[in-house]
Amino acid sequence: MPTNRKPRVTIDQVAQATGVSRQTVSRAINNKSEIDPETRRRVLDAAQAMGYRPSRFARGLVRQDLITVGLVIADVLNPFFPEVTAGVLEAAERRGWQVVVYNTGSERRKELEVVDMLFDQVDAGVAFLLHHEAIAKATAGNLPFVLLDKGGRAPAVPGVRIDFEGGARRGLEYLIDRGHRRIAMLDDEAYLSAEAQNTRRELYLKVMGEHGIPVDVDWIQPAHNSIDGGAAAMERLLSAHRDVTAVFAYNDLIAIGAQLRARALGLRVPEDCAFLGFDGLSIGELVEPPLTTLHIDKRRLGEIAVEQAALLLGGMSEDEIPEAVIEPQLVVRASA
Repeated sequence: MPTNRKPRVTIDQVAQATGVSRQTVSRAINNKSEIDPETRRRVLDAAQAMGYRPSRFARGLVRQDLITVGLVIADVLNPFFPEVTAGVLEAAERRGWQVVVYNTGSERRKELEVVDMLFDQVDAGVAFLLHHEAIAKATAGNLPFVLLDKGGRAPAVPGVRIDFEGGARRGLEYLIDRGHRRIAMLDDEAYLSAEAQNTRRELYLKVMGEHGIPVDVDWIQPAHNSIDGGAAAMERLLSAHRDVTAVFAYNDLIAIGAQLRARALGLRVPEDCAFLGFDGLSIGELVEPPLTTLHIDKRRLGEIAVEQAALLLGGMSEDEIPEAVIEPQLVVRASA
């Protein structure tokens, strides 16, 4: 039915009218630092004239007198992320910043929704984003944005890269040097795109090929990113190839589940089958036998991401941010 309500003025319309980014509009309205006084006055005048009002939700979510970083993580239940979060929080606290945490569950829809919220609620984003559409959306909106574990998915976007290739090679060659020739791989079925999964698979096949070790296609098993997922993948693997002598897992959760299931099925670890994880989670020390793993400095990962966000907020362009790489370190325990 007819209505006299005027359409709500958006932050994008204010930005377009004043010739600045939406983030600059947000900083001016919220009296944030790092904005020219004349630009602030011009933006505020335009916002008032246009009738722009920030949403009550955005105003109430965070303190407006602080720089706010939006930390996007994939899974709050995954033990990998609390250590990353601790690094982000510590680095932000040193700067007097605050952090708002968002959880996506690695779902494409949620990632896109969270990216939309970031624009109006934070001054910079630090994120685990797995889907190309979400990354493209986040980097197209003038929001200072840093990717955690960027890999090869967005070479033009600042971020921290975990050297999965170097770590995986180090781990596989350790198993080969220990005399293993029937080494299976449990890969994450959904953590990254199919393209990224193929890259992992190709790396595994490349290293095995370099050492003249033939690989049976059934040695590569997809696993849900959980302890139960690792257990189910190990059971499938053993039903087809009881003779494998070592398992290299995408991460520690999958490796722990696989190791527990192997022992439940009567295998000795590492005498009958060795296990190698990837992450260096604290819980890997609690299983029996303790898990050999490729340790990632997860706190440092979070700290570097905040450092890069600070450079962007200070005016440095994306292509000036130096590449940051976390090198996994082999930690040998009793499982391999």
